[in-house]
Amino acid sequence: MIHNDEMYLALVNAEGQYSLWAKSVPIPTGWTAEDVPMTRDGCLEFIERAWTDMRPKSLRASMASARKKLS
Repeated sequence: MIHNDEMYLALVNAEGQYSLWAKSVPIPTGWTAEDVPMTRDGCLEFIERAWTDMRPKSLRASMASARKKLS
C-alpha cells in the first residue's frame, strides 16, 4: 500500500540500475541508497534524470570494449 506521506529512496545496484524504494523497508543486499529520502514523485524525477542509459553497466563496458577492438 502506498501512503502519500511515505518517504522513498532511489536505490542503485552494481549494474547501475535504479529502483524506487520505500524508506520504511530495509534496503536489499546489493543495492545502495543514491540520495536522501524524498517524496515518491521527487524520487521518480531523480531516477528519471539519473538513469539515462537503461543498459546494465556490464553491457555498456562490453560494447565499449568491442568498439575499441574494431578501431
